[in-house]
Amino acid sequence: MITAYLAGIPSGVEGEDIEIRYSINDDNGILCKKSFYKDYVKPVLVSLKAMGALCEELKNYDTDDITILINDAALNELIKGTSTTSNKEVLRLSSMVRRKLQNFSHEITVKDVSINSSEIMLWSEALTR
Repeated sequence: MITAYLAGIPSGVEGEDIEIRYSINDDNGILCKKSFYKDYVKPVLVSLKAMGALCEELKNYDTDDITILINDAALNELIKGTSTTSNKEVLRLSSMVRRKLQNFSHEITVKDVSINSSEIMLWSEALTR
C-alpha cells in the first residue's frame, strides 16, 4: 500500500508563489519527497492545485492502492463533492481533481487527519523530515 502526505501552503503576501509539499511512502520507506513553488493562485485554490500536482506524480506509482493524507477539512469536502461552495473557480478545479483521482486503475482514498492530533503529528513529520 502506498501512502502520500500532502500540504499546499499559500503565501502570506498576495502575488507570491505557493508552496506544495508531498511525500510518497510505501511499506519499505520513502519513494518520493518533494517541496516546490508554483505561481500564485488564490488561497482558496491552493490545496486543489497541490492535489492536482500530487496526482501527476502518483501516476508513476499506480501499482497498488493509494491513501492520501491531508490536513484540510475543506479540501476533503471538495474531493468528496459535499462542499456547499458556489465559487465557480473552486467548483471547476475540484471537478478536474476528482476526474484525475478517478482515472487511477487502483483505489485512491483521501483521508483528512485534521480531527486527530496524533495523526497530525505523523503527517507533519512525514512532510518535514
